[in-house]
Formats: sequence, structure tokens, C-alpha cells
Amino acid sequence: MTTPALPWPSFDATASPLEHLLDLSHYYGSNPEFVLAGGGNTSVKLGDHLLVKASGYALATIGPEGIVELDRTALQTLLESTLSTDPKQREEQFKAAVLAARVEPEKGRRPSVEAVLHHLIPGRYVVHTHPTLVNAFGCSRDGRAILKRELGDQVLWIDAVDPGFLLAKTLERALGDYRARTGREGPEAIIMANHGLVVSGEVPDEIRARTDWLFQELARVLEPTRSTEPFGMVATVAASRSRELVNTIAPTLRVLLSPGEALKVVTLDDSPSTMRLAGGSDGQALTARGPLFPDQIVYSRSFPLWFEDAARHDPVERLTYAVAEYRRQHEVLPNVVLVKGLGLFAAGDTWSAADAVRQVYKDAIEVMAGAAGLGGVECLGDELRRFIEDWEVESYRRQVASSGNRAGRVAGKVALVTGAAQGFGLQIAQDLVAEGAHVAMADVNDAGAQAAADALSQEWGEGRAIGLHVDVADAASVDEMIHQVVRAYGGLDLLVSNAGVLRAASVKTQTERDFDLSTAVNYKGYFLCVQKAVPVMAIPRRVRPDHWSDIIQINSKSGLTGSEKNFAYAGSKFGGVGLTQSFALELVGDGIKVNSVCPGNLLDGPLWSDPQTGLFVQYLKAGKVPGAQTLDDVKRYYTSKVPMQRGCTTADVMKAIYYLVEQEYETGQALPVTGGQVMLH
Repeated sequence: MTTPALPWPSFDATASPLEHLLDLSHYYGSNPEFVLAGGGNTSVKLGDHLLVKASGYALATIGPEGIVELDRTALQTLLESTLSTDPKQREEQFKAAVLAARVEPEKGRRPSVEAVLHHLIPGRYVVHTHPTLVNAFGCSRDGRAILKRELGDQVLWIDAVDPGFLLAKTLERALGDYRARTGREGPEAIIMANHGLVVSGEVPDEIRARTDWLFQELARVLEPTRSTEPFGMVATVAASRSRELVNTIAPTLRVLLSPGEALKVVTLDDSPSTMRLAGGSDGQALTARGPLFPDQIVYSRSFPLWFEDAARHDPVERLTYAVAEYRRQHEVLPNVVLVKGLGLFAAGDTWSAADAVRQVYKDAIEVMAGAAGLGGVECLGDELRRFIEDWEVESYRRQVASSGNRAGRVAGKVALVTGAAQGFGLQIAQDLVAEGAHVAMADVNDAGAQAAADALSQEWGEGRAIGLHVDVADAASVDEMIHQVVRAYGGLDLLVSNAGVLRAASVKTQTERDFDLSTAVNYKGYFLCVQKAVPVMAIPRRVRPDHWSDIIQINSKSGLTGSEKNFAYAGSKFGGVGLTQSFALELVGDGIKVNSVCPGNLLDGPLWSDPQTGLFVQYLKAGKVPGAQTLDDVKRYYTSKVPMQRGCTTADVMKAIYYLVEQEYETGQALPVTGGQVMLH
């Protein structure tokens, strides 16, 4: 039995066929055993009309707006037509005819190119997916013979042909032959070589029963053939070296694989199944043979870049040469880089896009592993591969699927914000995500950071934020934080060192423990974050001499002028300005600007206004404000010290952050955002 991501729907008899179609789509579309990266399509026949998924919509989330209604009479007329023998002209004619079959063309939706297949296949409901298990047979040399031997006429095999009109005509002939041979209307399932699975039924429950039966049978046949080393003996890079290599290779690839100014997101997969190929003695030879199925071409490109001996030489220099050679040979940049013994690096404009590349190529690895025991791997032929590479239909699908990508002031940047689980750090992270960045949110409260990151990803897109644990005063913890950012996003463009603590007290009474805490978090923590981040942030400048990265410390007005009965905090922040100026002088040659933002008092934020631990409470208890009897007295006192008569806000600080990022001719500054309370001199 399969393991769905969603429970099987009830398919209430009172619901419409469209509602049943959407439920069926969500069930199979949300299950990675069947669908990855939004692929697959579904349909339901309504007499002489066909409701089918529109191109570019994901089955897992599709709604009524993603369904196109087609006239089946027009589709049948298309099947009976004679089209050009030239592949490009033929597919243009085919596309035009399918578009002309739309009942409501004014809605502008484009039906799946496989709509004609859905019209042909018997059964009211049709589900077409790309299951790993099925493709292990469909991409194997002996797959057809094995299925014929084991399942007879219960499954119909379709040889690999150009998708579109040729596939429709091939299926039409195959179904006609099947009916003449067996006397049956159709098989239990259709397996298309190097493509996927089609199952149909008069009701959704029939589709599930047929699919579950097929999976049980295929698993029975495949299991005895599985190998623990389908790609040869596995050798991996030593653990002592792998972290350093990942932290070098991923940032290098972000630049090399980016044709424009904005850098790609590069995500790492070094899971055991991936390492069987990346570390396998036969891995390079197998990947050089080409892709297995269309989605691999569409998302991962036909060929990955294979990179070896990373541990023996300077990987930056060698990768630069290797990517240039790949581009010269294939006339495109790779989306997948396999590093021998280290793992798979997948690139995309967003984390979601990069993860789709990763998922699809990892699925190809699983398919290859299964096919290896079924007579060997059968890749797509060169002619068919080139057809799909140039196929306008797939270009359109990618365009629609990526149409939600949003620009912003930091679009394409990877940011790390420390102290991001709550308060000011959380608000900084939220604004950075809203302005287009991918953001790693780190905090000693890792559960809070993860919850906040999950909420942002829910709002702005999968993977737009991640939550990490960090104790900024601990070098090993900071080192691990940086490594996790690199594994997820490939590098770091903006470090916002925000984590801080404040323990207000008189110099006469403050404990040594509180003084040490302020120094460790506010001063040492800033140093450690910069020290561990710089090796990663310096790499892009080695590849692209005009590239700039940014480190911004969230300092305070207390870093510019003394603060009575708050000396530990002020001292650590004064020290932070000294670090900023010193780091700026040293790191400018690495393409890293270093600046501090010195906010005034965020009087409405939790740091000040929390009723238990806020500074209003602390200052009242410490007697810092002469004559103050209530929290309101303290707040009025601090508001009155600001010429603009209000506290600082996150929006004020974000404008300063964006200025420092966008202004290339600014480093080593401590920029006050204080409403005139503190002025530079």
C-alpha cells in the first residue's frame, strides 16, 4: 500500500465532479511518491466536455481556477488531423488546436499538453503521475519484458516518443490494438517508458484500488533485485574535511551559476541515497549518459556537472574552470552539481526552486538505483532529449510556476539574523523576507526561531525562512549556525548581528555574572559571528570582483554616548563600534562592508515595555529616572529626551539597514537612528 500525505477523501455523493477532481488531485499531488515539483495532471470527463488541469498549476494545491474546460469533439478532430512532419511546426499546430478546444478561452488558462491523452483514455477520471517505483521499470532496459511476464495484459506499455501529438497518436494506436487483442476497454494501468503512470476509473475509488494493486505488484518484483551499491563502491570525503568543502563550494556555486546580479540559492543534499551516486565508482559514467524522464530535463537539466578531487586542490579556482567548460559544452549553466564523495548541490532562484531541482534529481537517482537491477538503466534517446529541451510547452510551464516570485530591496539575498525569535530581531527578519530575502533566523530559543520561520514560510513561500539554534557566545555553536545556513541556502550575503542582552544596574551593585553576560553576548558574540561568517562571505568576491556583502551590527545609541546605570550594556556597545570600524578596515578587500546601526529607544517594543522584564520596569526599580513613581513616568521621561518626541521603530531601523546594503560607498560607520537624540560629531 502507498503512504499518502493526505487521507483518502470521502468523495461525498452530493459533491460535484469538479470537487471530486480537486480532491483526487490534492491526494496524489501531495504525495511525493507520485508527484514532485508540481508535476502530473488529472481530468474528469463530463459528456462531450473534459475538465483538465491547466499548465503550471500544482496538483497539491490546485483550485477551480487551475482547471480548464475543453470540447472533446474538437480534441477528437485534432487526433484525426494530419499535422506537419517538422517537429516544431507540428507542435505549434498541436498547441494551437488544443487552445482552440477551450470552452472559455477568455480566461486565459492553458490546458495541460497531455489533455488529448486524457480524452483518449477510458474511464471518467484520469490521474497521470510520475511515481518513482513505476519509473524504475519505465526507465529500465528490461522493463517492458518484465511487466509483460509478471502482469500480462493488465498493464499497457507505451514506448518513449515525443510528448504532445506523437504521444497522443501512439497511445491511440496502442489502445486500439489492446482492445482488438483482449476484448477489454482498457488496462488496469498504462506505463509510459521514461515518462510515468496513467490510471483511470469511473469513480475515484477505482483509481485508488488499481494504483495500490500496481504498487504492490511492482514492489514484489523489484525488491529481490535491489542492490546496496547500484552505482559501484562508495567512497566519501572525510568528515574532517567535508564541512570546510561545503562551506567553500556552495558559496562559489551561488556566484558561478548566477547569470545576473542576484545570486542563486544553492542547497545541499548528502543523504545516503544521494551519496550512493555521488560517491559511487560508476556515478560519473552513469550521469554522463543523460536524463531519464522529461521532468529531469525541465528542472535539473539534461546533464549535471560532475566535479572531482575537490579535497586535493583549490575548489574555487577549479570550479570556475569546470562551470565555464560546462557552459561552453552545453550552452547553459548547470542546475545540479555532483561533487564526488561530498553530495549534490542544487541551484534555483529561490529555495523552493532549488529544492524542486534537488527533489527531481534525487528521484532520478532512486529510479536509476531501481532500474539498475531490472536489466540496467535506459536513458532518453538524444533526439527525444533535444526535443524536450527545446519544447516551448515546458518553458511555459516553468514560467507560470515561477510567476509568484517577488522582487524587493533585498531580493536574491541570503540574510542571517541573530536574536530573531522575538522582538526586534523577529521584526527585522520579517521585513527582510517581505523585501525578497531568504532569512535564517537564529536564537538561543531555537523553538521560537523555528516557529517564527515556519510562519514566514507559510506566508511568503516554502523555505523563505529557517530557524536555527545559536548561542552567540559559544564558538562551536556559531560555527554550526553558519554551516547550516550554507547547507540550506548556499552562502550568506547579509549578516545582521542583533542578539543582545541588557542588565541595567548601578556600578555599585551590578553582579559580575551580569557584567560577564553583557560582554559575552553583546561584544564577544558579535566578534564570533563575524569571525565564523567571513570565510563564507568572502568567497563571492574571489569569483566576481565587483560583488559586495554586508555585515550590520545592531548597536544602540548607548554605543555612542554613555548610559547612567547601564554601563555594562553601553560598554559592550561602545566596544561593538570599535569592532565595526576595525572589521571594516580589514574586510573591505574581501568585498565585505561592515557597519553598525545605532537605534534610539524602541519604546513600544518588548525590550522596553514588557511588564515583567522590560527596561521601564528595570529602570524604575534601579531608580534611574529621578522622581519616577510609575512606568508611565519612566516612559514620559525617555520620550521627552527625543527631539522628534517619539521612540524609534523597526521601520526606522530597516530604512537604515537598506541604506547601508544599497550604498556601496559606506563602511565602518555607526549610523544613528535616534530622532535627533544623539548626533554624530
